[in-house]
Amino acid sequence: MKRLHRLTAILVKLQSKKVVQAASLADKFEVSLRTIYRDMQALTDAGVPIGAEAGTGYFLVDGYSLPPVMFTEKEANALLTASKIIKTNNDQSLINEYQDAIEKVIAVLKTTQKEKLEILEQRIFTYSKRAIHPSNTLSIIQQAITDLRILEIQYAKASKEQSKRLIEPLGVYFSNNTWVLIAYCRLRDDYREFRTDRIIHLIETQELFAQQRFTLEDYYNRRAHLYRTNISS
Repeated sequence: MKRLHRLTAILVKLQSKKVVQAASLADKFEVSLRTIYRDMQALTDAGVPIGAEAGTGYFLVDGYSLPPVMFTEKEANALLTASKIIKTNNDQSLINEYQDAIEKVIAVLKTTQKEKLEILEQRIFTYSKRAIHPSNTLSIIQQAITDLRILEIQYAKASKEQSKRLIEPLGVYFSNNTWVLIAYCRLRDDYREFRTDRIIHLIETQELFAQQRFTLEDYYNRRAHLYRTNISS
């Protein structure tokens, strides 16, 4: 990769994350740490306000933003292909939000790129069985996760029994063409999983819940430990 392209890519990386470690940049671009240090100095000399914290990494000073990013043809093709795949998922809100994002990407492409993308759009096809009970709540759930906002849901179990729950949304995962919400359920006073296609009704409340340390890795490690404990007992 030419240095100019690498410097641009580093800037994009800095703008997309709070903190970027020099070691991760060196691995990504397959260069030495010394090269990354020189790149950072070059960006600083060019007037980019880059901050550094020992043992943490580099970051952009608040208030600095890059001009609109230009996409390569391969990057635009990858985004278009991803949109085709996303259309096979069972949540309509994700499809709508991604389609809006793709239209913004296409808007900044050159005319020749747009023409090539139109050709490719007609020649990519993905297929999956249509969801019997599609959902339309994923975008609201994702926002609630980052806003720490409690959700009130009307939920139907596989047995068709329904219940009203107040939940603290923590994460989501996609399995067997279905989005599943991981949340702390106040009714059960424990973590629970909710298939989004069984959420009959969802309300965003005005109540916020306290930030807590939660990662999907920790969650699944805890589940695996409980499973092994139950099997051995």
